[in-house]
Amino acid sequence: MYLTRFRVNTGRAGARRLLSSPQALHAAVLMSFPGGVPAPSGDGPRVLWRLDHNSPAEVLLYLVSPDRPDLTHLVEQAGWPAAAAHDPSDPGWLSRPYIPFLNRLSPGGVWGFRLTANPVHHIRRKDGEQTKRTAHVTAVHQTRWLLDRQEASGFEILEKPAAERLLPDGQTHRGHPHHGDRHQVTVRDLRALAFSKSREDRAARRPQVKVVTATYDGRLRITDPDALRRVLTQGIGKAKAYGCGLMTLAPVPPGTTPA
Repeated sequence: MYLTRFRVNTGRAGARRLLSSPQALHAAVLMSFPGGVPAPSGDGPRVLWRLDHNSPAEVLLYLVSPDRPDLTHLVEQAGWPAAAAHDPSDPGWLSRPYIPFLNRLSPGGVWGFRLTANPVHHIRRKDGEQTKRTAHVTAVHQTRWLLDRQEASGFEILEKPAAERLLPDGQTHRGHPHHGDRHQVTVRDLRALAFSKSREDRAARRPQVKVVTATYDGRLRITDPDALRRVLTQGIGKAKAYGCGLMTLAPVPPGTTPA
């Protein structure tokens, strides 16, 4: 397993084309493996990717993959190829073995996390009608979507000290539990993506693929390292082909006290 980071040169036309189409970027990611990408199995690692839009000029592509990727084509299309050619030691991306990090995860460990996901649920509008997959569109419901999956995913999101909570718990207007701002997690960078799968689909004006994404930043405590390793290598939720499901961890800054 490898964790890879690539900085996108947002000033290039090729980069803007990739950033505007998750389908095109998905295809570019899969082209990063000369030996091909094995079909994902139900219990094995798979290729996951995520875009972090930290600022208009800083967009980072993260990949988790069973094999080490070769991003030469992305450097040529959406990176800094001249800089990479000048310094052979820096090809334009950074890959590191992921297994040593995964093996260090232990129960009770506290980490910062980031996740871009496709939080959806299934609803039935009329009796007898088939259920339909529908996106959560509010931060309250998107947060609840993640909280509902934390136990099976091997972690618990930390709670804020009572003195730092600004919103009380309660219920929504439909009677569903409302968590207030009890947990150390924020939802940001909400995006409603719509794109065609191919030029033929676009030319024929076929219905577009629509994906709603949300990015979560927060802190978690590990409860089941094996389950969390599965999440980190297999992803969480739907729309993994379109940049959703990849969770990454980062050390908690020193001097901070988790709840």
